[in-house]
Amino acid sequence: MDLEALRVSLVLAAATSVCLLVIGLPLGYWLAFTRSRLRVIVEPIVALPLVLPPTVLGFCVLLALGPRSPFGQTLERLTGHSFAFTFEGLLLASILYSLPFAVQPFATAFASVDIRLREAAACLGSTAAGVFFRVVLPLSRRGVLAGVILSFAHTLGEFGVVLMVGGNIPGVTRTASIAIYDSVQALDYTAALRTSAVLVLLSLAILAATSHLLGGLVLPGAKRR
Repeated sequence: MDLEALRVSLVLAAATSVCLLVIGLPLGYWLAFTRSRLRVIVEPIVALPLVLPPTVLGFCVLLALGPRSPFGQTLERLTGHSFAFTFEGLLLASILYSLPFAVQPFATAFASVDIRLREAAACLGSTAAGVFFRVVLPLSRRGVLAGVILSFAHTLGEFGVVLMVGGNIPGVTRTASIAIYDSVQALDYTAALRTSAVLVLLSLAILAATSHLLGGLVLPGAKRR
């Protein structure tokens, strides 16, 4: 079993979940309550990775990070190196790929909060930030946690995106899913089975612990108890 590849996967999944928590909370809040016409454009873009083939998304990100694109050239000037086939580029691709798995549960949880509670808090003098942190976020904690867990688990199983953007560099961009693929290609089914079993057990442990802490795991579309 490739423990180094498993470490890269865990670090990538954790970093992606943290970044999506920072990005997804304001974006999910905006999607839940905005009346802007831009929503009809932003919402499909956020949901696009759900239906877009991972290799297509990975190829597009790879082109964007390349030295010939304006975005890639800007990143290279700011950081001094290209983001293609690096952990940083892999993290950026993972954030885009797992974006709907965080934003959609966030938005669903925020939208389920009674509007009268938000209006009452506003009438009592709370700012928009105060309403969010004191009313909406505490009442939506189960949906927020579900989004974080989904994005973490989804990142653990990435293959097409990570292979296109990060390649297969041991200790840097070689994840557990790529290690499993390499083991199968080498007819080393024992190593592939061990790595697969670790990922399955890890995912089950995370879901079971979360369900125990919250008295049941609330996924998108599920009714609260």
